[in-house]
Amino acid sequence: MMKNNKLGIWAIGIVMGLVFTTACDPQYTAPVSFDAPDSTLVDFTITQGATAFDVILQNTSQIEGLVKWDLGNGTFTEGEMVETKYRLSGNYTIKLTVFTRGGSATKTKVFEQTQTDFSIFSDPVFINLSGGVDAVSGKTWVLDSLRKGHIGVGPSDPAGNGMEWWAAAPMGKAGAFMYDDEINFNINKFVATLTNNGVSYVKGYRTSDPAYSNPRQNDGDFNVDFTPVPGTWSVEQKDGASYLTLNATKPLFPIFDLGAKNNEYKIVNIDENSLELVCFTNDEPWTLWHYYLIRKGFVKPTISFNAAAAATANANEYSFTVADLVIPEGLSVPEVTWKFADKTADALITDASEAVLHTFMKAGTYTVTAELKDNNGDVYSKTIDVTVAANHPDYLPYIEDNMTLYNNFESIFYKLLVDQAGGTASFAMIANPSKADPNESNFCVDFTKVNTQWANLNMPLSSGFRFDLTQSSKFKLLVYGAAGTKVLLKMENMDLGGNAWQTGVELTYTIKQSNTWEMAEYDFNGIANAGVADPIVTDVVADPRTNTGYYNVMRIMINAGDGSATYNVLIDDIAGPTVVGLK
Repeated sequence: MMKNNKLGIWAIGIVMGLVFTTACDPQYTAPVSFDAPDSTLVDFTITQGATAFDVILQNTSQIEGLVKWDLGNGTFTEGEMVETKYRLSGNYTIKLTVFTRGGSATKTKVFEQTQTDFSIFSDPVFINLSGGVDAVSGKTWVLDSLRKGHIGVGPSDPAGNGMEWWAAAPMGKAGAFMYDDEINFNINKFVATLTNNGVSYVKGYRTSDPAYSNPRQNDGDFNVDFTPVPGTWSVEQKDGASYLTLNATKPLFPIFDLGAKNNEYKIVNIDENSLELVCFTNDEPWTLWHYYLIRKGFVKPTISFNAAAAATANANEYSFTVADLVIPEGLSVPEVTWKFADKTADALITDASEAVLHTFMKAGTYTVTAELKDNNGDVYSKTIDVTVAANHPDYLPYIEDNMTLYNNFESIFYKLLVDQAGGTASFAMIANPSKADPNESNFCVDFTKVNTQWANLNMPLSSGFRFDLTQSSKFKLLVYGAAGTKVLLKMENMDLGGNAWQTGVELTYTIKQSNTWEMAEYDFNGIANAGVADPIVTDVVADPRTNTGYYNVMRIMINAGDGSATYNVLIDDIAGPTVVGLK
């Protein structure tokens, strides 16, 4: 009983109250007169709502204009009618201002709240946010800078999480001068205090606020010089969710100023040590922003584990497991991702105790990564090196038996020419723009044609040398370009001079994905030639007239037959059948 009396006496001493507002859309009708409005025509009513703590404020002014309210505790809103709550005893000076084209006029009334809603002092949201009545200095929060998504942004979908477009990496804003900022909530008078060490991080559209000075761009947003002042905080229940509202005579925000709409932040999750918020903005109404904060001084429990690998009885197959896993109370591991570093798909599992089998096709040392994600979204990783001694029996190397690597543009370079075919075409050796499997080389060839149908990059063999199709009938290229680009490879016999095209045999590869190295393979087994000049054959590989001692040039074309535009493709590792007569 004495505990209740002590709380009652303490609460009565609170000057500021909690205020919860719901404002309808402001209605504005231009007045006929441009004269300053008469303040005697401004008025409003104060009516008790559903409970002793609910109040309805209704504009009854005899002039029309934009209606704004000061609810007496630092909270401001607008609209013809406002539904609010005063849950602490005290006198609240309510001010209504009507703005017209001629100026503004104000009406002030004092509302006396004689009762206190003591339930707020046992509400978990209030206690977790401020520390409750026993936290004399309140509770201080900082950004959870080591967590991915401690700030983020997404589309303004109420069902979104505010991170669909972008989520900050751990310490991703280390140079933004906000990781040492903090915000304190005290239930005594419901004071909110921002501490920023003189510099705040804000969105560009917020730099015009008169409280800010010396704006300078930093990593897409801005730092400003700013001295905050204490303000007030309130929490309101709407549609089954809690909303935090911050108000002060200067900007007041949780570390990063986004210009939150109505200074309101939806509390997504809150407990003793963590606070998750989302908010809409006035200047970018299509966006939803996200915050993760933690209690200052809180050291988050972390998961510990090791990655383990063991060879199985199958060729090049390994079993990967999470070993020595320790999960602190309150955490769980809903998913584990294994990354094998051999350009194959990651393996995602939902049971950390499950073993994952993976087969490596090529010999080499692979740094395999296990990534664990906990129920808070934090990611932990461990790596382990796996050395594979030999290629898998089913592995087919790029250069197969009886094939020759003609050009890798580093250590091997056969003669290449360009045939402009009446237009403009060129090639040049350039640095590889994407050094990743299947092409980790330093250089490649850039082939371009402009408004010409048949321009080609060609590799003529020296006199007396021919492609031998009897042992291998494949050509291979690594290609890199726009998806849908057609890369044609053609063999001809140049002995016919200008009629060499009549001897040709050709195949086409279509690039599947833009700006990614792909292996284009051309297998001429079973392919007929042009059927124009002798010998006319139905299978250039099976027919002895063409399978050896015949073809002596290879041509590469881009979108053959299309001379309407500029086309470009990068080429590397040109390989094909053995060349007969090579010494």
